[in-house]
Amino acid sequence: MQLAERVSRIQPSLTLELSAKASALAKAGHPVINLTVGEPDFPTPRHVRQAAFEAMEKGLTKYTPSAGIVELRTAVANRLNETWGTAYEPRSIVMGSGAKESLANAVLATCQMGDEVLIPAPYWLSYPEMVRLAHATPVFIPTRLRDEFKLSPECLKEHLTPRSRLIIINSPSNPTGVAYDREELDALIPLILEHRLWVISDEIYSRLLYDGRPHFSLAAHPEIRDQLILVDGWSKAYAMTGWRIGFLAAPAQVSSAVIRMQSHTTSHPSSISQWAALAALTGPEDDLHAMVREFERRRDMAYEHLTAIPDLPCRKPEGAFYLFADASGYVGAQWKGKSIDTSLALCEYLLEEQRLAMVPGSVFGAEGFIRLSYAAQYERVAEGIERLASGLAALRR
Repeated sequence: MQLAERVSRIQPSLTLELSAKASALAKAGHPVINLTVGEPDFPTPRHVRQAAFEAMEKGLTKYTPSAGIVELRTAVANRLNETWGTAYEPRSIVMGSGAKESLANAVLATCQMGDEVLIPAPYWLSYPEMVRLAHATPVFIPTRLRDEFKLSPECLKEHLTPRSRLIIINSPSNPTGVAYDREELDALIPLILEHRLWVISDEIYSRLLYDGRPHFSLAAHPEIRDQLILVDGWSKAYAMTGWRIGFLAAPAQVSSAVIRMQSHTTSHPSSISQWAALAALTGPEDDLHAMVREFERRRDMAYEHLTAIPDLPCRKPEGAFYLFADASGYVGAQWKGKSIDTSLALCEYLLEEQRLAMVPGSVFGAEGFIRLSYAAQYERVAEGIERLASGLAALRR
């Protein structure tokens, strides 16, 4: 019996695979430091958990509309309108089972066979797979460390064709942690308008910015709002990864299409998660601010220690919770008679010899790089970087 052809197009998440391998080693008694997964190590805020409990006690455990409860959609629309001067109505907001589902639905709603989707690299590893599931073609636009991993109008123009349908912009970025300035986003608008591109603005890390830096959203540009699909969620900012709750804000033709699709797949996100998300969005944010301060403390420490390692260039991230370092100076080294010829091989070496789990840059479209997550306890991150330094030093000998 054969499976559908579309299944052969996609690859499993290597991030989750590496994390699972590290977890298996830890369960076997090995002292593994796992810095692979982008998951806050903080608990979901107490008032959010309490709201979920109260919702269950009130019997709010039945089906909801496919787009989500109107209270939450209204709250999201109000937040966006107050922040960016938009005019979203609740019908423009569709709740999803995590921002990942919202992203996938946005791609499915806008793209089909023959379309090209522009993806700046390095990119979040699920973007290309979502595009392939839609029978469209991912077109990668390389960016460079010396250019701060940011897409320029010149680079975008070089990759535009008559088949260009959609561009995905992620700011702050996974895996690089870079965030676009207002002027950098402004510079992309003329090409987006000229070529009538749909735009997915993935803003899942928008609340995790450091040094007092504000977030800039493409939603602030009224001229492209009929082309813009903004995606965000609660996983990162409110430590709600397992709750699986996110949303998209989009023009009516997109939101209605996503609602139709979602009604036949997941139906709607968990009712309990929706009420919890409403409490997170409308309640106190002391926990969020405390988490951001701690992430910034970890970032500063991790960046200082990482950049002290020879031949390991890294840009200081402005947001999210990742360091993305250029380890190409170590690719090609020999170990036990074998050549470490890829970033994956380097990460496998570090896991085997140092019991340190990291993610190779190849899965993000940046061979030679490695990604370290500092969404782990301060001491664990510090020890992880010590192991990284020790492992790389052994390769230099």
